[in-house]
Amino acid sequence: MKLLCALLFCPLLAVAQPTGVAATWDVSKAVATLSAQASRLEPLLGELKPQAWVEQGAPAAYVSQWNGVKQELGFMRRAASNLEKQPEKLTLALEALFRLQSVEAGIYSLVDGVRKYQNPAVGDLLIGVMLENSDNRDRLRDYVTDLAEQKELEIEKAFAAATTTEQLKAFAAGNSGHSLAGIAQLRIADEIGRAHV
Repeated sequence: MKLLCALLFCPLLAVAQPTGVAATWDVSKAVATLSAQASRLEPLLGELKPQAWVEQGAPAAYVSQWNGVKQELGFMRRAASNLEKQPEKLTLALEALFRLQSVEAGIYSLVDGVRKYQNPAVGDLLIGVMLENSDNRDRLRDYVTDLAEQKELEIEKAFAAATTTEQLKAFAAGNSGHSLAGIAQLRIADEIGRAHV
């Protein structure tokens, strides 16, 4: 009976285990595709004429949104380029993801104006280009989540390995923004207090 249970549940356990952080080349490929998307969006954004929309009664905010999206698109390309060079850096992965989300939000905001004041087909084209890249966006999001989990585990392991006062001090200094650094400081204080008793 035990053997039967083991044979039935082992495959389920193997499926449930986390797969870890994606390979560097896989992330670089997804990020390169995101950069290519930015190249496809630039000429489409160039075709938009939000100043003419305002003359037709559109809110003037469309002009600043349009300028903001074009600027954010440049920031996204830079962030993607930086991430391609250093895919193991969580801060770069987060920046690329946040820049991408900002571009998407800006474009979705502009699409209503495009459809109403310029050409519905251009609005559909913008959405289509964004949707083409949804798999890569999801890969980037998953990569950021996995990378953050990996970094968190590394910090937890380093904290667990810090057994001496000097190791605790080094851990606290190297992870000053983390809650475990505060616990390390408390452990140091406890050790100092015990030494003076």
